[in-house]
Amino acid sequence: MTARRRSGQIGRVGATRSSLRPPSAKSGLTVPAPTNPITLEICWNRLVGVVNEQAAALQRTSFTSIVREAGDLSAGVFDCRGFMVAQAVTGTPGHINSMALAMKHFLAACPLETLRPGDVLITNDPWLTSGHLNDVTICSPIFRDKECIAFFASTCHTADIGGHVLSAEAREVYEEGLQIPIMKLYEAGRPNEGLIAIIRANTRLPEMVLGDFHAQIAGGAVGGERLLEFMTEFGLERLEPLADEIIGRTERAMREAIRALRPGVYTNEVTSDGFDEPITIRVRCEIRGDELLVDYAGSSPASRRGVNVVMNYTEAYTTYGVKVIVSPDVPNNEGAFRPLRITAPPGSILNVQRPAAVAARHIVGHFLPHVIAGALGQALPDRVMAEGSANIWGIQVSGKDLAGEPFSYIFFSSGGTGARAIKDGLSATAFPSGVLGTPVEVIENLSPLIVERKCLRDDSGGPGKYRGGLGQTIAFRVRTREPFAASILCDRTVHPAAGFRGGGPGARGAVLIDGVAPANPKAEQLVPPGALVEVRLPGGSGYGPPGERDPELIARDLLEGYVRGA
Repeated sequence: MTARRRSGQIGRVGATRSSLRPPSAKSGLTVPAPTNPITLEICWNRLVGVVNEQAAALQRTSFTSIVREAGDLSAGVFDCRGFMVAQAVTGTPGHINSMALAMKHFLAACPLETLRPGDVLITNDPWLTSGHLNDVTICSPIFRDKECIAFFASTCHTADIGGHVLSAEAREVYEEGLQIPIMKLYEAGRPNEGLIAIIRANTRLPEMVLGDFHAQIAGGAVGGERLLEFMTEFGLERLEPLADEIIGRTERAMREAIRALRPGVYTNEVTSDGFDEPITIRVRCEIRGDELLVDYAGSSPASRRGVNVVMNYTEAYTTYGVKVIVSPDVPNNEGAFRPLRITAPPGSILNVQRPAAVAARHIVGHFLPHVIAGALGQALPDRVMAEGSANIWGIQVSGKDLAGEPFSYIFFSSGGTGARAIKDGLSATAFPSGVLGTPVEVIENLSPLIVERKCLRDDSGGPGKYRGGLGQTIAFRVRTREPFAASILCDRTVHPAAGFRGGGPGARGAVLIDGVAPANPKAEQLVPPGALVEVRLPGGSGYGPPGERDPELIARDLLEGYVRGA
């Protein structure tokens, strides 16, 4: 699972018994993957521990609050075929699941025989990895002597990538920043000075950008060291036998879960605000034996602005949306993806073609688990949640501080999630991304922003037998003597989250500058110095008829101030 969910237990999925025990590292024997459930569980937990150490090293050495505090990253280990075996228990589905697809592209561009110890690969190509230029994927081949035995990869949201500041304003990807094709950032341990010079010359915050790149490299190095220790301890000469056992069990468990569903075709659609016109996301889910076919035909065409979604990102959030409903407890790896067939028409909003603008792709992409839930919820109503705020709001400000020095800073905030079949929704919580809000103290320490108010929005959760989660209000000013640019990547300001099974909609979001709503809240705003910028994040919707709500829950809501009295 992604987004800080449990990683799942391998040993109990279709386990077979065996007397195999971990061999001594001194034996030098090549052994098959352990199939004893206890031994396999130990190997699995060690592997998860390895990638967790990779992610921890990355976060602790990061130069930005985006990675350190918000956790906008992913980390994973891959075998030599490019199959994702395990992921860290931090990160977002948009990063980790698209990175699983990106590894195939890395190996196509840089086959195993071309790699050497000390090589480090890099790309931010939106169509090959996480969907926009600000997400940079770095891949470290791990060698034992001269043989490549695995890969560690990570994707992080970089502080800046040049071009236009992060917004939905651009009309082509060329306006959105520096594009890095798949290439070597390090070659045999030596930095690619030409590429590093280009990155320095094309980013506003080169030290922070390159600092995070090296944090990603450090994370991969730590992961590689721990993996070699683990493989030596268990006498594993290659990772593939263990990977096949883990991936195979995951795939079988996923197929069994799909086969247990009621066969049929289930459809749904959701409306996003879009940039300057509404966007429809339409889905058709067909349960066919042990496979699930997901088709987005009928969705809106590509936008003229940067809210478009590449197919990699569409697949990433679709696989996540299916998995949390169908089989949430099995691990998230190559095996979990194989039973799914995902299609979207080329040129549509969910399969945009080059050179369309894509910087704000999450605004639409984060709706995908919600539209999947609305479809599969017709067969499994007790396993889905009602619609929520659907995406994180990215708040980017840039200008000159009181000393006249340029600054650029971004932080994330979240609205409410939809209510569940047996519980209220979560307030001010990101779903489906799992990205954390940045503490006020960190924002004010790292930028010229002063946050005057940050609180839950009362009455923003949709009514129902179970109430939707509350949105939040954040109001800030910027210490500057000049106008500054503010780009707020938002949604649900026009179309609120729709309730489920009789529940009511959540409150719509809003952007206000000195109390006045701009004509288009997604557009880049030029804000005068001293102005108060206020963002009101939307609430999640309710589940079930409001008349069926427990009186004790109503009393608690009134006491806590979550709802206003009559």
